[in-house]
Amino acid sequence: MSKNNLTVYKSNKVVEAGYKLSLNEQRLILCCIAKVNSSKPLSALECFEVTGKEFAQHFKISEGKAYQTLKEVSEQLFERYVIIDNPNPKDKTLKYTRTRWISAINYHSDAGKVSLMFSPLMIPYLSELTGQFTFYQLNKISGMSSIYGIRLYELLMQWKSVGTREIEIEWLKQQFELDDSYNRIFNLKKRVIDPAVKDINEHSNYTVEWTQRKTGRRVTHLTFIFDEKAAKKPSKPRIKEPMINGVPKSEIERKARKGESYEEAAFRIMSEKLAAKSKS
Repeated sequence: MSKNNLTVYKSNKVVEAGYKLSLNEQRLILCCIAKVNSSKPLSALECFEVTGKEFAQHFKISEGKAYQTLKEVSEQLFERYVIIDNPNPKDKTLKYTRTRWISAINYHSDAGKVSLMFSPLMIPYLSELTGQFTFYQLNKISGMSSIYGIRLYELLMQWKSVGTREIEIEWLKQQFELDDSYNRIFNLKKRVIDPAVKDINEHSNYTVEWTQRKTGRRVTHLTFIFDEKAAKKPSKPRIKEPMINGVPKSEIERKARKGESYEEAAFRIMSEKLAAKSKS
């Protein structure tokens, strides 16, 4: 499959889940998710390979260090968890599930690749998706450098048919796993929201603006307004008009006299122009 056609499909439960991954951890897990056939069953033993070359091409990093980066990132990812809120609507007593993203890693050093297997509890949120899911092309986020840019982009894509989304600040901090240093709205804007919005505007297929809403004297909600960028129309190549003796062919055809060849007409027209110029 072409790297330009890789599409990420996620249950909205995962889009809105609580977790924190580094930039490269997000990139690796998204590479693997994009290779899942979201409409078919997925086995817990199915492996998803990512080569160093592929990783470098997707995210424009040095190919020479790509496999070592993959190896280190996969080891870190193995320790990461995700919290799914209210995973079973039928069981009201089950408030959340905490699970790892992946269950195993295979290292293919000679081939410069790793292969990952998803944790069994993650599989229902990645495969056989029939409703309440979000999708987007991997290359729309591949240029982002903010870990929050990718997360915010996914949250907005849930509402792309509407073009606006209001998010409660306390909920956002919980799902992004932000510590107490982000309690000040200034820090949240400077370190999370502004870099994320800048990433989306510069590197994705959407533009986004945002405002804040107060409850009483306290800022409690952020409202994001976003729209897809207009597709760039390919510029039409300029066709250079043929010239004969310095005179455009179209002009010759307009001014040619009966019985004149193109060359004769071009010579006469040019002579007339020169004569008129010398008189002026």
